[in-house]
Amino acid sequence: MTDNTYRIIEVVGSSTTGSDDAIANAVERASKTLENLDWFEVIEVRGHIKDGSIEHYQAHIKVGFKLNGPAA
Repeated sequence: MTDNTYRIIEVVGSSTTGSDDAIANAVERASKTLENLDWFEVIEVRGHIKDGSIEHYQAHIKVGFKLNGPAA
C-alpha cells in the first residue's frame, strides 16, 4: 500500500433535476480545476422551494485529492 497525502476542499454543486446531479456537477467542476481527485463526501443536501415545488437542489461536498510530488 502506498502512503498518500490528500488535500480536502469543499464545494457546492447545484441542479434543477436532483441531488445526485448536484453532486455530479460539483465533482465535474472540481475536476476541471484540480488533479488526482480520489473521493468525495456529502456534507449536506439542501434546496430552494418555489410555489410549493423544489426549484433546485444544492449538494455541499468535500472532495479529496492526492497531492503531487514526493512526500517530504
